[in-house]
Amino acid sequence: MLLQLRDSEDVAELVQLQAQLNLARVTFKRAQDQLAVKVIAQADYDTAAADLKVKEAAVAQQQVIVSKKQLRAPFAGRVGIVTVNPGAYLDSGNMVLTLQQLDPVYVDFYVPQKVLADLHNGQKVALTLDAFAGKVFSGTLNAISPKVDTDTRNVQVEAEVPNPDRVLTPGMFVNVSVDVSTEQRYLTLPQTAVVYNPYGETIYVVTTKADFDKQQAAAAIENNSGPDSRPAKPAPAKGPQLPADAPVVQLQFVTSGPTRGDQVAILSGLREGVEVVTSGQIKLKAGSPIRVDNSVQPADSPSPTPQER
Repeated sequence: MLLQLRDSEDVAELVQLQAQLNLARVTFKRAQDQLAVKVIAQADYDTAAADLKVKEAAVAQQQVIVSKKQLRAPFAGRVGIVTVNPGAYLDSGNMVLTLQQLDPVYVDFYVPQKVLADLHNGQKVALTLDAFAGKVFSGTLNAISPKVDTDTRNVQVEAEVPNPDRVLTPGMFVNVSVDVSTEQRYLTLPQTAVVYNPYGETIYVVTTKADFDKQQAAAAIENNSGPDSRPAKPAPAKGPQLPADAPVVQLQFVTSGPTRGDQVAILSGLREGVEVVTSGQIKLKAGSPIRVDNSVQPADSPSPTPQER
């Protein structure tokens, strides 16, 4: 019971009705015995039986009135702060307190419509919170909204998460990840390594001066191949020449795929083991000499968290 309204008058009336009911039961039992030995008429017995039913209905009705003066929790949970004091007058519809179910809890979140085909009830979800760093709460996908939000094109999804310790409370902000498919292997790069341009996605790979010149010469031959084409003579180099093993960069087009955190999958245009430039691309062009400095590593976390520095 959460709240008890003043019900002294109603309880007193209930006691009176219960006394009348007890008398009606005694009268009905006497009428039964008398009818069995043919002492009273059948009409008198029927009157006693009807009076008993009337008294029983009156007591039941009054019990309902008394029960309405008690506010009881419809489910087990945790009660919030009470907003009224004993003796206060309450109008109909006044909020008295809040009651929250804490085990299990339900998490509502939104996903893009493009992943709707990968979602189904029963999938595993994982929750992380800033309030409990390093702790993961597991749950299952419970419901998927049957419509898409016309403004955002997102779909509302609900997950059920067991909360036996009552540490999760309604209103908390959480990060949710859903296991939608089997594990897949990708070649990934830090997102800082990919340069997004209107004409495509590019990266700078590290090579030597000799290999770069060979690639340039092969590309020139391929571009000038044809019945009337003649091989172009390389232009004389100006300024000091780099040694053949000097590190330079080569511009390369790639096709990126899904992202996770600070990582982006490279679907084509890159082979495993190639050294890639991750910062300073704005200062580079194809053939630029570089000095490799790996003292500062780029963010490459699959689950990044905001950091203030």
